[in-house]
Amino acid sequence: MGVRAAWRHAGPSPRASRRTGVRTLSLEVVLKRHRRCVCAAAAGFLLLLAACALYLPDQAAPQQQQPPPPEVTLLIWTHPFGEYRELPDCLQLYQIRGCKITDDPWAYPQADAVIIHHREIVSGDAYLPPEPRPDAQKWIWMNYESPTHTSELWLLEGVFNLTLTYRTDSDIFLPYGYLVPRARAADGAPDGGQLSLSRRPRKRFVAWVISNWSATHARVGFYLQLREFIRVDVYGRAGRPLQGGGDSVVRMLRRYMFYLALENSQHTDYITEKLWNAVLAGAVPVVLGPSRQNYERFLPAEAFIHVEDFPTVKELARYLLALRGDPARLRRRHLDWRRSYSLRQPRFWMEHYCMACRAVRRARGRTQTVTDLWRWFHS
Repeated sequence: MGVRAAWRHAGPSPRASRRTGVRTLSLEVVLKRHRRCVCAAAAGFLLLLAACALYLPDQAAPQQQQPPPPEVTLLIWTHPFGEYRELPDCLQLYQIRGCKITDDPWAYPQADAVIIHHREIVSGDAYLPPEPRPDAQKWIWMNYESPTHTSELWLLEGVFNLTLTYRTDSDIFLPYGYLVPRARAADGAPDGGQLSLSRRPRKRFVAWVISNWSATHARVGFYLQLREFIRVDVYGRAGRPLQGGGDSVVRMLRRYMFYLALENSQHTDYITEKLWNAVLAGAVPVVLGPSRQNYERFLPAEAFIHVEDFPTVKELARYLLALRGDPARLRRRHLDWRRSYSLRQPRFWMEHYCMACRAVRRARGRTQTVTDLWRWFHS
């Protein structure tokens, strides 16, 4: 369709890594510094649900004849975006055994793996760990930004051993959200929230939450066209203020029929909390991001409306107006699927650390190097 095309420190000097040019520190300096539903679509969707089986508690796995792998130590090199978060107890929270998670840099020589968040390295707020690294230690590249907002990847070629991202082909895959069939949730899989199906009609029509307004974003161009045909209530820094609280967006969306889940850039598997907040709230998401086929790997085809389903923005607006005038049709086409699923939204960053720790524990004794990081992430 043509819609998308139409919007259109004082102290010792750091040394440079011989391989990358990215600055690293001697261990002594580091320690000092750290002291501080179509069949084709269904196949892809079922594949993703199978991938999400990694979230089942360890105790649910078949009994192994050999003894479990020894405990591993996972070092958090920097807290993402400089914001300290309490470190998780993986056994208590996720039934994942054998994981010791620490942010103590003194543990570096003994750590089995190190999680390195991309933003702090490329911004200069942190350095890569010292080289040479301890034998068999794995470095994990963690990033949850889109390729558009992930700079200087070329500096990191051949540095990492594992990837931890939202992409389904990551070594450690953890999306912003995923669905759990109700039957599996009843059998003990983590269940983050039942998807309600209220018969009470919603009085408000379309909402959009945006904080980063840029005229160069496709989503802004789309919105400017859509508002010519229907009213859109805009919230966030670029619109009405939201009430306080971590669930303010979801609470607001429970009053609306539709939500514009428009990503800041369009890339493979880059489907963020914008979509999942709408799903949790029971508002039908109108999505702009990767292709419809990509979205259908994460949720049923009828669970969302893709902007590219329509030849023009005007036709999309007409469809939304028609659904507003026919609540039974809206329910039948875009809401009845909710009876079959629950929603899981992983907690940043606790669950990520625990999943990484489990992956390292299972891969102990095996080492690989991530090559062509830039090409893979931009593919």
